[in-house]
Amino acid sequence: MFNKRNKIEKKYILLGVVIGIVVLLVIVSSIVNSKRELSPVEMAIKDTVLLVEKVAYAPIRFVKDKVDEITKLHNIYEEYQILENKIGETDSIKAKNLELADEVDKLSKMLELNQTLSKDSYLNATVINRNLGYWYNTVTIDKGSKNGVEVDMPVVVSEGLIGKVSKVTNFNSTVKLLTSDDVNNKISVKINVDGKNVYGLLSGYNKETGNFIVEGIADNTEIKKGSYVMTTGMGDIFPSGILVGKVASITTDNFDLAKTVEVKSDVNFDDIRYVTILKRIDDNDSN
Repeated sequence: MFNKRNKIEKKYILLGVVIGIVVLLVIVSSIVNSKRELSPVEMAIKDTVLLVEKVAYAPIRFVKDKVDEITKLHNIYEEYQILENKIGETDSIKAKNLELADEVDKLSKMLELNQTLSKDSYLNATVINRNLGYWYNTVTIDKGSKNGVEVDMPVVVSEGLIGKVSKVTNFNSTVKLLTSDDVNNKISVKINVDGKNVYGLLSGYNKETGNFIVEGIADNTEIKKGSYVMTTGMGDIFPSGILVGKVASITTDNFDLAKTVEVKSDVNFDDIRYVTILKRIDDNDSN
């Protein structure tokens, strides 16, 4: 009796499941059919399903959005790194171009100077060393006695005189600059004033103003600013007419007997890289 009752209950349960499936299929088919208007119950079921779907997928969407944001930020950072490297490369290229342009400018000026000199009267050289402790005293160049360099030969750049050779080895030479602290480094100069030469002695260098000091001028001729100051050729070291600079200022002593002139050179003594040595030409060589 008990077994029979269990069988009947199972039949009812199975029947209920079948009926539920059929009802569900009918509801789904009616929902899929877009041409038919939904009943209030169907609408409620559909809204409920959509709400459950929205709530269920909300965390997933949130995580997905955050992952997408992180991915985008990572991509942006990588692009920024690439751009930053390119900017650094661009700056390096610009700096190199500026350096090359400066080199070309200096070499062009040297070429212009060479064109004004006779072929056998000059020798070009490159500065290879400069002692920081004696920055304004000397430079070392890459030409020596094997190249025909001798002590006391004048050394110039396109802007004017910079000094003279003081020591020579086989392949290198030391150039004593006009800015040197050597009190014996004095040069006879002339100042051209309206076609007339006024003579003096270049006796020092003022590091504060960057000007040379010319003293011993007893001539009462009025010296004008901007007048050219050149070597006189006296002393058998510097040929006559090498440009030293231009008059920057003139002062007179209390007795109005002697003038002191400050001379501004166009040479940048902080940036000397290429120089020209003026070689001596013997009279026998010129014949």
